[in-house]
Amino acid sequence: PNGMTFRALAADGRELAARTYYSVGGGFVVDEEATGADRVVADTTPVRFPFRSGAELLEICARENLSISEVMLVNEQAWRPEAEVRAGLLDLWAVMRACVDRGCRREGVLPGGLKVRRRAPGLHRELSAADHDSTDPLRGMDWVNLFALAVNEENASGGRIVTAPTNGAAGIVPAVLHYYARFVPGADDDGVVRFLLTAAAIGILFKENASISGAEVGCQGEVGSACAMAAGALCEVLGGSPAQVENAAEVGIEHNLGLTCDPVGGLVQIPCIERNAVASVKAINAARLALAGDGTHKVSLDKAIKTMRDTGRDMKVKYKETARGGLAVNVIEC
Repeated sequence: PNGMTFRALAADGRELAARTYYSVGGGFVVDEEATGADRVVADTTPVRFPFRSGAELLEICARENLSISEVMLVNEQAWRPEAEVRAGLLDLWAVMRACVDRGCRREGVLPGGLKVRRRAPGLHRELSAADHDSTDPLRGMDWVNLFALAVNEENASGGRIVTAPTNGAAGIVPAVLHYYARFVPGADDDGVVRFLLTAAAIGILFKENASISGAEVGCQGEVGSACAMAAGALCEVLGGSPAQVENAAEVGIEHNLGLTCDPVGGLVQIPCIERNAVASVKAINAARLALAGDGTHKVSLDKAIKTMRDTGRDMKVKYKETARGGLAVNVIEC
């Protein structure tokens, strides 16, 4: 759905070369020669515990007495040794931390015609000054907002981020993982690894059964899937059972169903930056709700993902990353 043509012109205006590329979601880019069948090439490497649905994943966990992160760790070893898997995940965590650090230090206005001011540096100064003597019970939520804002302001300015699972939703998984590292007693690198493995398992379900592309299904496919990934991942590292993790992920996507993608001016700034902050807090709440139960719930993650897919198909194109509907037409660009 997202295409861009690059042209090289001679001094007299003659076109020397042209090439068209398409973004197909999740960081994948293909050229115009790619057909529908080979835009994303399937990897045929066999894994020990293959799954394509939440129900299959839960059945594997119950049968093998494994957590979701343990299932993922075993499967990842089909490609590389366990030590490399862990090192790779911790490297992603390092990139996420560096991204937040840069976002908290870089002042100014974001590029583009909207002239959006960076908010993360000011919020970081305020929280750092008040953190030691604050009695505000929601101070942790302010830090989560900061983490998400920092990442998405970096994304909006072309900074280095981790697409988790997409650029537009890149702040949610890092923000919730920063919450775990900063506020959960006993948080360590092993927890970070388990968090990212669990998030990846949930992301696979969205990628396999629906979409993570805002141009395909609206923002429910980006922020919604990221919220579900972060919710389930946090639930696992907080001691949740596989059923509770699946419940947390379901809550995360269920309450983002129908979310449109209507970036003002076509920029990933309004409402995208704040939306990541709101979804990060929502993910933490989803994890806590799931932990308060026993994993039993009426709506399965599989049904919620199917609903997201069906809703995306029904959604008008103008609400799918085209900047032709919603806020994009009701907010005057300055």
